[in-house]
Amino acid sequence: MASASLLKTAPVVDKSEWVKGQTLRQPSASIVRCHPVAPSGLTVRASSYADELVKTAKSIASPGRGILAMDESNATCGKPLASIGLENTEANRQAYRTLLVSATGLGQYISGAILFEETLYQTTIDGKKMVDVLVEQNIVPGIKVDKGLVPLAGSNDESSCQGLDGLAPRSAAYYQQGARFAKWRTVVSIPNGPSELAVKEAAWGLALYAAISQDNGLVPIVEPEILLDGEHGIGRTFEVAKKDKATPQQVADYTLSLLRQIIPPAVPEIMFLSGGQSEVEATLNLNAKNQAPNPWHVSFSYARALQNTCLKTWGGRPENVKAAQEALLVRAKANSLAQLGKYTGEGESEEAKKGMFVKGYVY
Repeated sequence: MASASLLKTAPVVDKSEWVKGQTLRQPSASIVRCHPVAPSGLTVRASSYADELVKTAKSIASPGRGILAMDESNATCGKPLASIGLENTEANRQAYRTLLVSATGLGQYISGAILFEETLYQTTIDGKKMVDVLVEQNIVPGIKVDKGLVPLAGSNDESSCQGLDGLAPRSAAYYQQGARFAKWRTVVSIPNGPSELAVKEAAWGLALYAAISQDNGLVPIVEPEILLDGEHGIGRTFEVAKKDKATPQQVADYTLSLLRQIIPPAVPEIMFLSGGQSEVEATLNLNAKNQAPNPWHVSFSYARALQNTCLKTWGGRPENVKAAQEALLVRAKANSLAQLGKYTGEGESEEAKKGMFVKGYVY
């Protein structure tokens, strides 16, 4: 039997951190233990892909590297493009994705890249397959396989994730195209529950997705997310005491304390999302989590925290591609150092300290 899976999560922040209209976000893994059940005795076998799955997971979890999340849907991708005055066309999406995957030396800091289906089958503007460019850089191509959220019947206005129908043949096709890991994101809402139905639906869907992925040669990223939204009390996580900003060390202490209680050491890697944090803030928080030994490879799966300055530097202009790629490498190197616990924050630009909020989308 072989089991190779990664876990994506969002950081727990100190109980003193409170932003009006928001609540603290728990590591998404916490829902796994919300409603414990008796062991089923079920064994999931990785079949003929066993050795490859372990090899892939180890490659993604290699020291000093993390994941570049570039799996925005075609519709969602239009929002960051619009922020620099570009129309959301396939040509513009192709140009930007080409910029990202072809940055020379990116594989020194990035071990995996999560792609949207269009990108998996797309070529660069020079006519090379995107996946081939990634592999040449020693970056493992991944694929977002869920089909988004839909209303969950019988719940308190909660959601479930769709995409299980036809997942096996789709996963097999993705493997043939070059993908070697997958991502599935589902959510749980605190203000609307979370109801037992919603939690069980999320857990069951993630487990079945992970089994199907492994059976088709894809290492599964398990990404249950407790939504940030709401003005509810924070008793389910940590009690809010004051409005001070949590330090990176406080974020790390609370996050790792919870993860050590609920995540088995056998999980090879825990990847943190950047959410609405600035590039520098996300890197500082990751660095703090790596100041002491962890049973897992604690790293990053960042979209905005790797791409914000890069995107703005590019601005859709061909003459800015090289400068934009250099900006991407600066951020990738910073997070590589943070994964090793060696990031200092010295020499960071003011732009890197800013967040990028587009209406309806936290990039």
